[in-house]
Amino acid sequence: MVDEVLVYITIYLLCMVKIIFGPAMGFSAGLHPLVSTLLTIAGMMTTISFFGFFGERLRHTRFIRFFKFKKVFSKKSRKFVTIWKKYGIIGISFLTPILLSPLGGGILAVAFGGSRKKMMGYMFVFSVMWSFVITYAFYYSGNTFRELMGYHK
Repeated sequence: MVDEVLVYITIYLLCMVKIIFGPAMGFSAGLHPLVSTLLTIAGMMTTISFFGFFGERLRHTRFIRFFKFKKVFSKKSRKFVTIWKKYGIIGISFLTPILLSPLGGGILAVAFGGSRKKMMGYMFVFSVMWSFVITYAFYYSGNTFRELMGYHK
């Protein structure tokens, strides 16, 4: 019982950083795909909620104090600005689970000044979508990868 709870907590905490950990660890731990999906969504949305509620305050107090912002754009920052201008919060929310991490997506959404309500809504929708896609991809292709690698249960 305690071991199972520790697995759940570990998956939840790792999904706060990157959602790929949820499906991968859930599959390897033998969890039901729905449990793995729910832990993944909960982990990502915890991080997004943190930035949604405290992001504005952090942007004005901590980030400015610790980071020296330069006026020069890099290729990476130009891509993010282009995505923001073209697609707005929907584009950032769509890319957060797969390319950005919940931390990166939350920081970008707050940095560009997106509305908290829209950020939370769109991030939730795309978190659910990508969590289901990635989890079920792991669960349905995972046994194929195991067989290709020569590992049999």
